Amino acid sequence: MLQSVPKEDSYKQKGMRRQLVQHLREKGITDERVLAAIEAVPRHFFLDPAFENQAYEDRAFPITAGQTISQPYTVAFQTQQLELKKFDKVLEIGTGSAYQACVLGELGVTLYTIERQRALYDYVGKFFFLNRYPNIKRFYGDGFEGLPTYAPFDKILITCGAPFMPPKLIQQLKPGGIMVVPVGEDGKQKMIRVRKDAAGNVTQEEMGDFSFVPMLTGKNN
Repeated sequence: MLQSVPKEDSYKQKGMRRQLVQHLREKGITDERVLAAIEAVPRHFFLDPAFENQAYEDRAFPITAGQTISQPYTVAFQTQQLELKKFDKVLEIGTGSAYQACVLGELGVTLYTIERQRALYDYVGKFFFLNRYPNIKRFYGDGFEGLPTYAPFDKILITCGAPFMPPKLIQQLKPGGIMVVPVGEDGKQKMIRVRKDAAGNVTQEEMGDFSFVPMLTGKNN
């Protein structure tokens, strides 16, 4: 998976990223800023060297602690649904490999990202590529609790399958904000976009079927 020393980003790999971006565009990703961020972040840096030649295929791969790095389409789709603006204050639940976090970081937001797996949190802490993004702030904790000390957030992104809509995260969403969350169990989720209006009223919109690892309570030491 990740390495503490820099890896090469070759012309070949950059070309494969351009092909990936074209593929995502053909699948319906229209936000050019999101596509540019996908092109800028070397996905092969986040994978075990055994998967390096497949890094730019549009599919998920296993990583440490029984987790996965999401397929690029899912990363691009969730990011697009957030309607991000530069300097938005964003909460991410499920740092994982930090690939999604770096795509968000590339978009110029201030990102607060939580990981509940201690082994994964520590492993990512040694990842050289994160040094590129001082706007990413990592936390070890329970995603269902969010980060009340730093709330409210303009946008919230959940990168694992929530069994229900997390109430504390809705509370931490700023009026006028957007939360994107896959809701459902057994590896089958509906992507939901939540909007909170100026009065604090919440509306939900279904955005299609996806499959994520489950969102779990507590911390795993």
